[in-house]
Amino acid sequence: MGESLSVPPIWMMRQAGRYHQHYQARRQKYSFVEMCKNPKLAAEIAMGPIEDFDFDASIFFSDLLFTLEALGMPLTYEPGPKLGYFLNNRDIFKTFKKTSEAVAHMSFQAEALRCTREQLPTDKSLIGFVGGPWTLFVYATEGTHKGHLEGSYAQIELFKEFCDHMVPLLKANIELQHQAGAEVVVVMDTAAGECAPHFFKNHLLKTLEELSKAQKPVAYYTKGGTADHYSLLNSTNYKGFGYDHRCDLPTLFKNNAQNFVQGNFNQHFLTLEPDLFKKEFDNWIAPLTKLSPQERKGWVCGVGHGLVPTTKEVNVRTFISEVRKLFKDT
Repeated sequence: MGESLSVPPIWMMRQAGRYHQHYQARRQKYSFVEMCKNPKLAAEIAMGPIEDFDFDASIFFSDLLFTLEALGMPLTYEPGPKLGYFLNNRDIFKTFKKTSEAVAHMSFQAEALRCTREQLPTDKSLIGFVGGPWTLFVYATEGTHKGHLEGSYAQIELFKEFCDHMVPLLKANIELQHQAGAEVVVVMDTAAGECAPHFFKNHLLKTLEELSKAQKPVAYYTKGGTADHYSLLNSTNYKGFGYDHRCDLPTLFKNNAQNFVQGNFNQHFLTLEPDLFKKEFDNWIAPLTKLSPQERKGWVCGVGHGLVPTTKEVNVRTFISEVRKLFKDT
């Protein structure tokens, strides 16, 4: 992590997702919850894209909302996530479980990581993840992170108390994942990019600083995050940041003081017909090929957000082969 490499390592968010035949074959037999909570099955799914596409890293297969379930909020998938109730008053906090009890609920994630690490070649990295506090709050109050988050803003007086319960659990889960074999744990805070910088600073920054203090590497990602959002995190202990396709990578490399930068090809271009995809890929990669390994030090090459179900496998293969070919002799 943070090294100067001729060929950047490649990892894509949701690389084990619905676009992949390996995933689809298992989804016909098992529910999403079964795939997540059966550690051997979760490892099998995580290994699918490693064995098929030869990615350089695997992220363990799970879902960020299980921490809400661990605190006591009923959670089902039908097939998408559905909470049994929404957070809309302080009395609900009285029903939340203690951190020690809640983190015990997350043991299936540790086992999934161990099973994945046992199967993963030694030259491949293993990534863990947790949900960001704001994103989890948005789900708890609205049941989704889509839209403009009016319901979450309206309930902002509950956010601090929510974090009093959630942040200790996330810190314990981060430690659990590191102990189980994760080399870095990413705080996936998808909804935080929707927040204005002043709101981010006033309400989110303190809890994010707390999560960055883990003894082992923790990274941060938000969808749609701007330079203003990430500059607020410069004084934290995060070892790297993930950026979506709305950020310019060469500019980020110039300003990067972190150990690594993850991103950031537009994932929707991978749904195009191969010839159109290749044109967009060539336009994106061209300025990056002009940078030396030192100038793009710490780059984890991939997409700006998770692969969507309509992603074409042929485009994923082309992406990987082209990156390795273009940077082989740099």
